[in-house]
Amino acid sequence: MEHVRINGVDVAYRRTGSGPPIVFVHGAAEDSRTWTPQFEALHDDFTVVAWDEPGGGHSGELPAEGFELGDYAACLAGVIDSVRLGPAHVVGLSWGSTITLELFHRHPEAVATLILTGAYAGWKGSLPADEVAARRAGVERMLDAPPEHFDPTFPGLFAGEPPAPFVPLLHTMAAEVRRHSMRTALSIMAGTDLNFVLPTISVPTLLVWGELDARSPLRIAHEFERTIPNATLVVIPECGHVTNL
Repeated sequence: MEHVRINGVDVAYRRTGSGPPIVFVHGAAEDSRTWTPQFEALHDDFTVVAWDEPGGGHSGELPAEGFELGDYAACLAGVIDSVRLGPAHVVGLSWGSTITLELFHRHPEAVATLILTGAYAGWKGSLPADEVAARRAGVERMLDAPPEHFDPTFPGLFAGEPPAPFVPLLHTMAAEVRRHSMRTALSIMAGTDLNFVLPTISVPTLLVWGELDARSPLRIAHEFERTIPNATLVVIPECGHVTNL
């Protein structure tokens, strides 16, 4: 792991390979290890970077209060700057896609292209109000559960059972989730609407979606495709939300 301190927050990231920089931004209840297959596949052609978001993985703790979506974006911009290879291809998955959209909004100079997979313009921006309320209530129940019943993963991440080779990794990442960090991230996600950003995106954008994604349904992909200039949608057959695994 490499570390960079941004606005008082210690942010850890993994880096390997050489070539144009591609930066991976994980979803909720994950960390940089979720991109292991991409590290293995791409390091011959790219400088591959994946962060542990503030408050997750090897990164430092979040402040007790007051950490906002713009702060996540500032930290991500700081990681990209620390690589010192110019604007990056930035890949955001699920909650990570919302951070990535905020990154483009606030720090467009850091972004060469966008790759958004299973994405949201925030839950508020992409889901009906009753679905947002149900998800928020489910998160609160989970976060208030006793340790033996705390499970920070969500139903519907895969179209079926998780691929067997990645089950140990998923369990390990879930066991290391910090409740305060997850509550902060998903509270932000529930209250965010970034639809105003979509038509302003001025870089080539690739949308990667699972055909059977139950978390971010395919209709959201089509909305993104209609709204983002110069966007291309690729749908992976028989695949769920966590397309990279």
